[in-house]
Amino acid sequence: MSPLHPRALLPGSLLWRIFLLVAVLMLASVTVWSVIFSHFDQQNRARQTAQTVVSIINLTRTALLNADPALRKDLLLDLATLEGIRIYPAEPQDKIAPLEDTAVLRQVMTDVRLQLGAETRFASSWEGLPGFWVSFRIEADDPADHADFWVMLPAERIIRPHAREWMWWGLAALSLAMLGAYMIVSRLNRPLRAMAAAARTVGRGEIPPRLSERGPAEVADLAHAFNQMSNDLQQLDADRALILAGVSHDLRTPLARLRLGVEMCGADPADVDAMVSDIEDMDRIIGQFLEFSRIDGGETLAAVDLGELADELAGVYARRGFPIDLRRSSAPPALARPQALRRAVTNLIENALNYAGGPPELETGVINGRPVLHVLDRGPGIPASETERVKRPFTRLEAARSNTKGSGLGLAIVDRIIRGQFGEFQLASRPGGGLDALILLQAAPKDPS
Repeated sequence: MSPLHPRALLPGSLLWRIFLLVAVLMLASVTVWSVIFSHFDQQNRARQTAQTVVSIINLTRTALLNADPALRKDLLLDLATLEGIRIYPAEPQDKIAPLEDTAVLRQVMTDVRLQLGAETRFASSWEGLPGFWVSFRIEADDPADHADFWVMLPAERIIRPHAREWMWWGLAALSLAMLGAYMIVSRLNRPLRAMAAAARTVGRGEIPPRLSERGPAEVADLAHAFNQMSNDLQQLDADRALILAGVSHDLRTPLARLRLGVEMCGADPADVDAMVSDIEDMDRIIGQFLEFSRIDGGETLAAVDLGELADELAGVYARRGFPIDLRRSSAPPALARPQALRRAVTNLIENALNYAGGPPELETGVINGRPVLHVLDRGPGIPASETERVKRPFTRLEAARSNTKGSGLGLAIVDRIIRGQFGEFQLASRPGGGLDALILLQAAPKDPS
């Protein structure tokens, strides 16, 4: 049996809910059966207890009457030592405590008095000595010579520890309930945990492994439905990529001819430049659609030095006339897909150039042991209430709607790329004005060599 995930031990987990339900049901069952058993067994226990008391009293009284007076002291000593039965003379001024007022003991006292006489007394202690005390009388020919005695019987022989016995049975039932809950949850936990991991994989835009469809019928049906959904999503992604690839080919070819025709038409240079700019924007938008449709480009995760990546991109944009300030701090290599990560950072730099009015700053560092890359600009920024919304496809702020150079996919592409690499993409206001676009990735595992 595989060990449970730590989250299965939390108060709100399936384990605790099933365990508490089973435990409550077991407690209720044990309690009900205890009450039923006590009710129907009460009269029999009272009768048996009363008969035991009467038999012990009769035997003790007969032994005292028939014993040689010289040996009575030895008889009393043997009864106390071997049987735990002690006999003391009864006096009217004896300090006694009554028995516990329970239905069983009331029935016992009634049955004993019917056989030994109405003058029989009972006590739970005599002169400070605890026990089950019963009085009896040895009659003589002269009533004045009647002698009353107290006999102490061991309480455990008379009053069975019924409650304690049921307490142990209850603990045993709870232990069985805990074991049963553990077995039930462990059987459900494995496929549910695998399904949760597969759902997170789908959320990152990756293809999850096929889930096992064995187990209880409900879990098997759920796994089958999830596998079917995963297959449908893969087919949809493949169809979308195929359609967009066809659109790219079909549109970019006439766009290239259109640009060539515009440049050769002999129109006013200003008009030609405007039309060429529009054609380039259309081509760029088509490129963004294609980029958004990609999952990982066939790349595998590898160790990437964010400082070297930032330095490389800063050099590229410096050659284009956009100098980028770079601040590098010591940080471990990031676990990422190099080309996809390069596209994401490039999108953020282009976003800053388009909306901030100037090149951004790049800063690398580490947060809680994880490598991080900041793309910082001094543009208008993004309100805190809008930082999550702008990550959605085709979403732009009101102030940017007049800018027709993009399709509203830039930040969505970045978010999808980073989530597909087990990272986080965050947008925050920069002190002093501007935007801080943060890429937080997992640290690459260290090379064992």
